[in-house]
Amino acid sequence: MSTPKLSTRPLKGTRDFYPEDMRLRNWFFGKIREALELCAFEEYNGPMLEPLEIYAAKSGVELASEQTYNFTDRGGRELSIRPEMTPTVARMVAARINELTFPLRWYSVQNFYRYERPQRGRLREFWQINADIFGSDSYEADFEIISVAINLLRIFGADESMFRVHINNRRLFGDVIASVAKTDAEGVKAISKVIDRREKIERVEYENELRMLGLGDAEITKIDSLYSMSLDEIISLCPDSKGAAELGELFRTLEATGLSKYCVFDFGIIRGLDYYTGTVFEVFDLAPENNRAMFGGGRYDNLVGLFVERNDISGVGFGLGDVTLENFLRTHNLIPDLGGRTLVLVTRFDDVPYEKYTAILSNLRNAGIAAMIFFGSKKLGKQLEYASKAGCTHAIIMGAGELAGGVVKIKDLGTREEQVVEYSRIAKYFGK
Repeated sequence: MSTPKLSTRPLKGTRDFYPEDMRLRNWFFGKIREALELCAFEEYNGPMLEPLEIYAAKSGVELASEQTYNFTDRGGRELSIRPEMTPTVARMVAARINELTFPLRWYSVQNFYRYERPQRGRLREFWQINADIFGSDSYEADFEIISVAINLLRIFGADESMFRVHINNRRLFGDVIASVAKTDAEGVKAISKVIDRREKIERVEYENELRMLGLGDAEITKIDSLYSMSLDEIISLCPDSKGAAELGELFRTLEATGLSKYCVFDFGIIRGLDYYTGTVFEVFDLAPENNRAMFGGGRYDNLVGLFVERNDISGVGFGLGDVTLENFLRTHNLIPDLGGRTLVLVTRFDDVPYEKYTAILSNLRNAGIAAMIFFGSKKLGKQLEYASKAGCTHAIIMGAGELAGGVVKIKDLGTREEQVVEYSRIAKYFGK
């Protein structure tokens, strides 16, 4: 009886990345790294495992208890595989708070795990680009992080017809809801959690949950009207709100710098995570077939204080996932042909010593030309067939006659043209 074979499929919500997949990922991660470093961001990383308590404390009960992969280790510690990066980077900042020069501009490109239902744009394992500024409580840092987010899409060729940044302010939101509902900070927090789900639940359920928090029909109607108000109308409801001043300055700067065409005020943006305190934003794909929030971020003024007795190190940042980015790029046909590199196969014959071929291989690689040598069958037809299937652009052919004459034949596998080249000028042929 034969042994049952193991499944070839990856775990639900995870992916295999074959070489063609990695070409795409390396391309867009490379462009993003280059763009962030041009904006003076520096790359960092942290551990895959963290204490569960740091997510429970500031990311919310839902994320910590329902969406994390967590376990008790052999030392009895409650640990979690990281579902996000912000608590980790806040911990790292707190650990060296007296050594660092603020404001900090840090970024990372790492993978995360969340135990949730896989769907379009959301998997259980995903990679995310995180960019954060620590140590500035000015709206200018909010503007910078939003402008960086916009630029990351623009470097791929996206324009204002393809995406929109929806912006709000949690302080302003809280003040407006407190005024409408006549409630305190705890009441605002409870109402916010319901409002954040209003597009995900039935209207009847939404209204019932608000009534359970003490709101009547008049208050619910007033809250409904907020979503159609302009920024000036919302600010007029709470003109003394700190959030109103922050949001007003932010939009004035977006207008003055020409970035307002990418942005819109949206009172409905409050973000689900508990730690956001000021500006919040989400970036939406405008394509009808992919009309959804791709990524977002905002200000979290109090997170470093979770680890040290300091409340003066504010932060603002965003996280952009690889799944939603790839969907966006594919939807808008923004992915170029990524097979453009030169790749050479050195073919072989029995009447030429093997080391003569390895010398060609070494010379090509030393010149910065990707190259490999054929293993196995020496029939030229089979070797050229392999070269085409393996994505090679050229083949170098050298039999005993070519060796004696100090030349090789270089075959362009795209045009099928063949050229005799002096042995010493092989690299020159490829422009090296």
